[in-house]
Amino acid sequence: MLSSADNERMCRVGPGTPMGNAMRRYWLPALLSSELPEPEDDPRHVQLLGQDLVAFRDAEGKVGILDELCCHRGASLLLGRVEDKGIRCIYHGWKFAADGTVLDTPNVSDRRFKERIKAPAYPVQEAGGIIWTYLGPRDKCPPFPKWPFFDVPEPNRLTTKHVVECNFVQILEGLVDSSHLGVLHLNSLRASRGSGLGFANKIKSMQFDQTPVLEAEITDFGFHYAAIREIANQEEERTEVRVTAFVSPCFVVNPNGDVLTIVVPASDGQSNFFHVFWDTERRINEEPLRTEHLAFVGLDAATLSNFGLTGEYRGQARLCRQNRFLQGRESMRSGGSFTGLPGIVEEDVVVSVSSGPIRDRSAEHLAAADRALTCLYKVLLDCTRRVSAGEDPVGLHSDVATVRGVSSVMKPNQTWQAFVPGHHGI
Repeated sequence: MLSSADNERMCRVGPGTPMGNAMRRYWLPALLSSELPEPEDDPRHVQLLGQDLVAFRDAEGKVGILDELCCHRGASLLLGRVEDKGIRCIYHGWKFAADGTVLDTPNVSDRRFKERIKAPAYPVQEAGGIIWTYLGPRDKCPPFPKWPFFDVPEPNRLTTKHVVECNFVQILEGLVDSSHLGVLHLNSLRASRGSGLGFANKIKSMQFDQTPVLEAEITDFGFHYAAIREIANQEEERTEVRVTAFVSPCFVVNPNGDVLTIVVPASDGQSNFFHVFWDTERRINEEPLRTEHLAFVGLDAATLSNFGLTGEYRGQARLCRQNRFLQGRESMRSGGSFTGLPGIVEEDVVVSVSSGPIRDRSAEHLAAADRALTCLYKVLLDCTRRVSAGEDPVGLHSDVATVRGVSSVMKPNQTWQAFVPGHHGI
């Protein structure tokens, strides 16, 4: 149970809010590189932490992220023309470079006028198929973190993004909640048996124990969360442990060891959900593995579009009570589907969205199965308190290259901490 005041403090991310101030201290994903594939492509609208931004790639391939509204008279730069080394506002022709430098003011006779102003622009880094940005104070900008998948060749790395109409904390809760996997995702777990997909093979055993022993410990980067299952089937009996790492403020390192999920608040009630899958040996970003992998988890283009998860809402359904969240009740009645939903992603999205834009946690009754949620709340609220006190938020300078998710078999008297040697509980 969380007080209404703490719930508001944890979930609101706009400019000037405690959580918004804290999250602005980190490098965050803004959009996929594939959303700006070519130099001088059309600019893209980006909403991040309640701010409306415009992203563009100039003729030299450099990406710029600026405030959406032109600093002259407030016209949207989403309407702008991307030309040579900048973006030109169509209202009066003012042109801005990727760093906000004013390159041209054709309606102003004073040639030095443009030297006195600069458009609000934000630092940008491009790595791992993602365009990252930093929205916080320039003098406090941390070094750009290096995630393990940055060095994986593009054919071996699959990066996706979809949009979810609810607060980011609701989505993160599902990512650190192992006990729901054998219930909500039962159809997919059963379908994973016999699959040749690496991701499917790594999760199939979770259907055999729906009441795992759950433990969690706060760390310097966030927390580790361990789910311990007694697996007994026709093949063998064993004790399996899956350790998830939550890296503040919105990164979850999956126990499979080769999946990173990132839930970035677009606004208080909408989130951008990034998945990064990688395989050092197999080219999962090439056919046929790419299509097979996306279809298995529900990230294929058709399914995302059918459920209104692409962020392009023209002609798409919106998940809501009025359409019963697009749940297929007939398939539930016939026994073809437990949830009536087509994939892992859609199942997670629907239960998160069904709680409303921001869930009221003041009347919840948490159980032992929700152990990681208390760690999540503690870490996020600690971030807000630290930044409000003039300190750095949790894990700002942690070496994310050393953080791993782990799935393994435990020996008698072995602890889960032994599988994450860099673990230092606080």
